[in-house]
Amino acid sequence: MATYKVKVATGTDFLSGTLDSISLTIVGTQGESHKQRLNHFGRDFATGAVDEYTVQCQQDLGELIIIRLHKERYSFFPKDPWYCNYVQICVPNGRVYHFPAYQWMDGYETLALREATGKTMADDSLPILLEHRQEEIRAKQDFYHWRVFVPGLPNYVHIPSYHPPVRRFRNPNRPEWNGYIPGFPILINIKATKFLNSNLRYSFVKTASFFFRLGPMSLAFKLRGLVDSKRSWKRLKDIKKIFPANKTVISEYVAEHWAEDTFFGYQYLNGINPGLICRCTRIPDKFPVTDDMVAPFLDEGTCLQAELEKGNIYLADYRILEGIPTVELNGQKQHHCAPLCLLYFNPQGNMMPIAIQLSQTPGPDCPIFLPSDSEWDWLLAKTWVRYAEFYSHEAISHLLETHLIAEAFCLALLRQLPMCHPLYKLLIPHTRFTVQINSIGRALLLNEGGLSARAMSLGLEGFAEVMVRALSELTYDSLYVPNDFVERGVQDLPGYYFRDDSLAVWDAMERYVTEIITYYYPNDAAVEGDPELQSWVQEIFKECLLGRESSGFPICLRTVPELIRYVTIVMYTCSARHAAVNTGQLEYTAWMPNFPSSMRNPPMQAKGLTTLETYMDTLPDVKTTCIVLLVLWTLSREPDDKRPLGHFPDIHFVEEVPRRSMEAFRQRLSQISHNIRQRNKCLAVPYYYLDPVLIENSISI
Repeated sequence: MATYKVKVATGTDFLSGTLDSISLTIVGTQGESHKQRLNHFGRDFATGAVDEYTVQCQQDLGELIIIRLHKERYSFFPKDPWYCNYVQICVPNGRVYHFPAYQWMDGYETLALREATGKTMADDSLPILLEHRQEEIRAKQDFYHWRVFVPGLPNYVHIPSYHPPVRRFRNPNRPEWNGYIPGFPILINIKATKFLNSNLRYSFVKTASFFFRLGPMSLAFKLRGLVDSKRSWKRLKDIKKIFPANKTVISEYVAEHWAEDTFFGYQYLNGINPGLICRCTRIPDKFPVTDDMVAPFLDEGTCLQAELEKGNIYLADYRILEGIPTVELNGQKQHHCAPLCLLYFNPQGNMMPIAIQLSQTPGPDCPIFLPSDSEWDWLLAKTWVRYAEFYSHEAISHLLETHLIAEAFCLALLRQLPMCHPLYKLLIPHTRFTVQINSIGRALLLNEGGLSARAMSLGLEGFAEVMVRALSELTYDSLYVPNDFVERGVQDLPGYYFRDDSLAVWDAMERYVTEIITYYYPNDAAVEGDPELQSWVQEIFKECLLGRESSGFPICLRTVPELIRYVTIVMYTCSARHAAVNTGQLEYTAWMPNFPSSMRNPPMQAKGLTTLETYMDTLPDVKTTCIVLLVLWTLSREPDDKRPLGHFPDIHFVEEVPRRSMEAFRQRLSQISHNIRQRNKCLAVPYYYLDPVLIENSISI
C-alpha cells in the first residue's frame, strides 16, 4: 500500500470555489491509481483554500507524470465553475510533484495535467506523454479559431459559441471591405465579452474595478450635459473642467505649457508617441524648407545644411495618413491632413519645431508655417500636427503595434504550444487578459457606434485604413528595440528618456530570456528540431503578418540567438512597449488641444487668417471631446488585480535554474526602477512610463 499526500489549491478570485464533486486519478510510470473522490468533513474547494487529502494506492506508482481531475455533479446543486491553481502530490519517498493548472473547469469534465517540468517534444519519450501533448494541442485548436475582423489587420480569436452580428460599410479605397465585416455590440460590459471562454476573461476583481470606474464617470458627464453638447468650446480654460478631480503633475504641466515650442518638441522624445521622430540628413523634396526660412530659429553662426550634417535636424512625417476621407460628426463635416514637421535640437538641449507643412504635396495653397508667423497661425499649425499624432499614436503605436499584435502572439501560443512547453511557461504570464481587453477595445473603437465612428474625423473605415497601411509596412526589425533607435538615428540623442528606459528594460528582459532559453535549448539543433516552436512561429507569420514576406518576420527559427531575439520581441511587445504608449494617455490628452481627435475646419491654405475664434471653431466640439476623453480615461487606468513586470505568482516553472533566473530578473528590474526614480527627481517633467513597477506583465487595459 502506498500513501500519497495531495494538496489542491483553489484560486483566490471571487467565486473561484465550487460545490461540485472533485475526484483525482494519479498516473505514474509504474501504474495508475483508481479514481478517488477528494472529500473531507466541511467545505472543500472554497475560494483561496489549499485543501489536503490522502490518496491510498495498492502499489507504488513510480515517477508521477499525469493527473486527472474529474469534476462531477454533487447532489442537487447546479453546475458550479471551479478555478484550480495547482495540485501538489508528495509521494512515499518524500518527493513533491507540482501540477500547474491555473484554469477554469466550467462544466462536468475531466482535466488532465502534466507534472510541471518544462519539456519540448524531444524531451518526451513515453507514449502517454507524447499523446497527452498532442491531444492538448488538438483540443485547443478545435476550440480557438482564427477569425478576420478587418481585412488587412491581424486576425483575432473566434469564439465558437458566439456569432457576432455583421456590419456593412463601404470604402472606395478598400474594395475588399465592401461586404460583411464582423463587429461587436457597443454594450461592452456584457455583450463584448460574455461569450469569451472563462480562461480568457478578466477576473471578478478586475471586471468590477473596470466598470465601477467607467459607470460613475459616464453618468457624471451625462448629468453635466457634456456628452450631449454639440457646441464649440467658448474658452480654452473650460476644457480643464472635464476632469476637475483627476489631476497629476504631468497633466497640469501639459495644460500650462502645451502651446510652447519647447514642450511641443519634448513630446516627440518623452510623450506618449515617442517612437516616430527620425534624424533628417536631407530635406525631402516634398518639404521645400530653405535656409532663409529657418535661419532665424537656428543657433548663431550656423545654417540648415550645417545642422543637417551635424545631425541636429529631425523630421516627423505623417505620410501614412495621406488621402484618407473624413466623415461627419454631429452633423458637421470633419477635416484631415498628413503634415510634415521639421525640428531642430538646439545647443540648449531642446527639440524645437522650426517648420510645418500641412500636406504631403507642396504648392501655393500649402504654405510652410514658421515660428515667426502670427501666434494663432503657428499654434493652429502645431495643433494640426498634434491631431496627426492622435492617429499615429492611437491607431498605429497603441492599438496595432501592441494590442492587435499581442493578441495574435497570444492566440498562436494557445493553439501551438502545450502547457508543458518551456516557451508556454515563459510567455503565458504576458498574455493575461489581453483577449478580454481587445474584445472591449473592438467594441469601443472598431464598431459602428463606437469611438472611431462617433468622435474621430476619419470614422470607422478611416481609422481601420490607417492600421491596415501601417501593418503593410511593419517590419520585424522595427520591433527589435535596439535596432529601431539606430535605424531612426536617435541612438545618441540627449534627454531621450524613453530610449534610455526602453533599452534598460529590454536588456534585463533579454538576459532573462537568454537564461531560460539556453537552459532548455542547449544548441541550435534543439531549436530547429522543435516542431511545436516552428508551428508557433509560422502561425504568427500567417495570422498576424498575413504571410507578408517583406515584413522580415521569420517563418522558422534555426539558432538559439534567433529564438532569444524572437521571444524577447514578443515579451517586450506584450508588456513594456504597451506601457510606454498607454500609461500616460490621460495625462497628455486630458488637455484636448494637445491631442485632438477631429478638426472642424480645413487646414489653412494662407497665412495671417487665423484668430482665436477660428482656432476654437476648428477644435472638436464639446460632445466629441468628452466621448474621446471618457474612453481614454477608461483605457488608461489599469484596473485592480495588477501583476507588474517580473511578478509571476502562478508557478509554471519548478526547476531551480529558471526559478533563479526569475529572481535575478526581478532584481534587475528593481534596480532599473530605482535608477528611474532617482533621475526623475531632477526633471521638471518626470518620465516614469517605463518604470518596471508601473509596467504590467501583459496588455490588460
